[in-house]
Amino acid sequence: MYEPIRTRSVHSMADTAEYPPRSREEELDIQLAGHLSALLAVTDELSLDAAADRIATEVARLRGAPPARHTALSGTGPEALHRRAHALAGRALVVAASRADTAVAILAAERMDAHAASIDAARLAVA
Repeated sequence: MYEPIRTRSVHSMADTAEYPPRSREEELDIQLAGHLSALLAVTDELSLDAAADRIATEVARLRGAPPARHTALSGTGPEALHRRAHALAGRALVVAASRADTAVAILAAERMDAHAASIDAARLAVA
């Protein structure tokens, strides 16, 4: 009634000799470095040099190499950039908390507060 399976399932695990497994901490490091790199790009675009340098230091610590810095401007308005930075800092905070990385968690929380204050100031300026 059923035809036997003749090929290897696409759902089977990859050969472990080809792809060495990473630990949960290594995966979180990669994820955290990615979120911080994205935050760094937005922070550079906002010209927040001191904050960008702190973020770059943490990215370098996680990756073991200094990050590439963002130099091009996207043309996005400051309020939208602050919103994006706030969201990215929130993602970094969640991963940092999961990883128990206090330094990055504090940095991410500070960046969230700074961007939230900038968003609020922009709202008050319009109203």
